[in-house]
Amino acid sequence: MLAVGLGLWLTHAATAAVRARLRRAARRALHDFRTRLARYHLQDRRLVKEALARDPVVEAAVAAHARMHALSEAAVRRRVAAYIDEIVPYLNVLSYYKVGYNLAKLLVNLLYKVSVDYQDEAALQGIPRQDVVVYLMNHRSNADYVVVAYVLARGVHLSYAVGEWARAWPLEYVFKSFGAYFVRRRYREPLYHAVLERYVQLITRNRVTQGIFLEGGLTRDGRLRPPKLGLLDYICRTLLDPAFTRDIWFVPVAINYDRVLEDRSLIRELTDERDRPGRLAQLSTVASYVTGNTIRLLIGRLQRYGRAAVNFGTPLSLRGWLSKAPPGLLDWPRERRLPALEGLAQEMLDRIGTIIPVTPVPLAAAGLLSFEQTAIPRRALLERMDELRDRLRAVNGKVVRGGARILDIWDRAWRMLRLRRLVVQDGETLVVLPRGRPLLEYYANSIAHLLPIRGPRLPFHKSHDRETDLPRLRPKS
Repeated sequence: MLAVGLGLWLTHAATAAVRARLRRAARRALHDFRTRLARYHLQDRRLVKEALARDPVVEAAVAAHARMHALSEAAVRRRVAAYIDEIVPYLNVLSYYKVGYNLAKLLVNLLYKVSVDYQDEAALQGIPRQDVVVYLMNHRSNADYVVVAYVLARGVHLSYAVGEWARAWPLEYVFKSFGAYFVRRRYREPLYHAVLERYVQLITRNRVTQGIFLEGGLTRDGRLRPPKLGLLDYICRTLLDPAFTRDIWFVPVAINYDRVLEDRSLIRELTDERDRPGRLAQLSTVASYVTGNTIRLLIGRLQRYGRAAVNFGTPLSLRGWLSKAPPGLLDWPRERRLPALEGLAQEMLDRIGTIIPVTPVPLAAAGLLSFEQTAIPRRALLERMDELRDRLRAVNGKVVRGGARILDIWDRAWRMLRLRRLVVQDGETLVVLPRGRPLLEYYANSIAHLLPIRGPRLPFHKSHDRETDLPRLRPKS
């Protein structure tokens, strides 16, 4: 009996020692990264879940759902508990800053050369520390999560709203340990949305810095999509709580790439849905991609995919915006409130659009497509790219390394275009291959709102693959 008691004591002492060591390591990580971490993140997850389950709005939604569907309140509460368990994350500081950050640093720098720019750094630094910051971003790739979190890691922890795609094992546990919360897209049940809304408002009141993709999903054609208002509405309505006296600041974040990892899969839905591969084909493609790049890394032949650029714009104060809006807007019924809030969402989307980074591939794609022909003299393309860059400067476009020689910008774009087999060179003539045109349009569309290059045209039409005037390439000698 004494041996059993001694064993339990030693186990308890060892566990306490390990926990103390992990806490010290977590504090060192926060100190090293100088991170603004909300005290809420350090709360026991069980307390957060209990507070959410007892929330008056959630309890009212439970009673209404039980009446509407003739269910017992106990059954409805079990459903609410499942929703809460699905939504509420459990941030692990060591997982985020020791594992996640180092893995992101490795992958991002292995695949891209990262550029970061600030339109108004003084305004960003001027946000009061006690106020809430929400980063509103455009969504081009699933790599956005990693790139933006990596860029912001030294200074702020970002809690993402993540779609259901990330609930697959083991991604669910990874994202939850990073502090991300899950959102069911296109799920209309009022009970679920009552729980989600109160959770979003709970973390907002507790000054958790959030990252939200304003478009609600990935762009398929490369253009900015119309804004989604659900999460934005939830955050704004936090101001209705009389105990919440701080302001909420929306920071526009614009992201662009020389290569989006899933670009072909995204545009396939626009060319012909029958071409969409099944799950096994997608898994095979991913496995082939990972295997090929691993082999190239091991033999020293892995090439970067060009630039990944992130630009931060001028923040907007929610209380400042509301001071110019109709009084009591946040109290209006939802069907009347959302059209009014669409003005706020569109203003933020416009701010994102004006600071979209112009990396070499989108600029080269815009130049190639501006000729509306398949064979373009190389000298003419360089002149056109130089002209387009001047036009971008005139509208304050954010050209990455805009002061470089246009030949250097083209060389960087050419490496990727040649690698992707979108364009080939025949002497001093560049030839746009028919199957490369949809991808060129995808990248050109990312800056089309800054730089209209031609009249309206149906995107990714199948007739692009049936051009008869494609010059014949000379055979190798």
